[in-house]
Amino acid sequence: MGFIRAYYEQFVTLKEAEWEFIASHFEAVHFDKNEIITPQGETERRLLFIDSGIVRSFVPDIESELTFGFAFAKEFTCVYESFLTQTPSQYALQALTPVSGWQISYDAMQRVYSQTQVGNYLGRFASEQLYLSKSRREIYLLKHTIKERYLKLFEEQPQILKYIPLKYIASYIGTTPQGLSRIRREIN
Repeated sequence: MGFIRAYYEQFVTLKEAEWEFIASHFEAVHFDKNEIITPQGETERRLLFIDSGIVRSFVPDIESELTFGFAFAKEFTCVYESFLTQTPSQYALQALTPVSGWQISYDAMQRVYSQTQVGNYLGRFASEQLYLSKSRREIYLLKHTIKERYLKLFEEQPQILKYIPLKYIASYIGTTPQGLSRIRREIN
């Protein structure tokens, strides 16, 4: 769990008793490649910290899937609005690679919030980061052409291009795999 502590301590110094209390609420998990972590329509009951692996957020559809997010090692992920509201999820999470990490349940998170001041701070910080990420993504989709989105992705998140199948990258930037192939040919 050292990665979680290091993540938290980027923002606040934890006293040993605080860390032990928070850590006692996490449990180790593993997901196989392509395993659905949270199905669409299921209420999200856990927040996942990824030690290793890649997780995709997507809206399943009979004809096509809409990929709109990725989470990597040393990041938290879940179907966040479902987690917060404890209502059925509007999208799904999938392990694109084998994923190992640590999870904390909704109820355990509430105990951490209610019994530690630092837990409240960390929860607020995580919420703010998720909001900023969502806001940036919306602006990114509204302001840029598909070609600009691809180039920006290549510049800002090269790990996505290295590890994510092109069909998911195409969906993420708002085009088809064929459209992405055309853009890649133009660039090369």
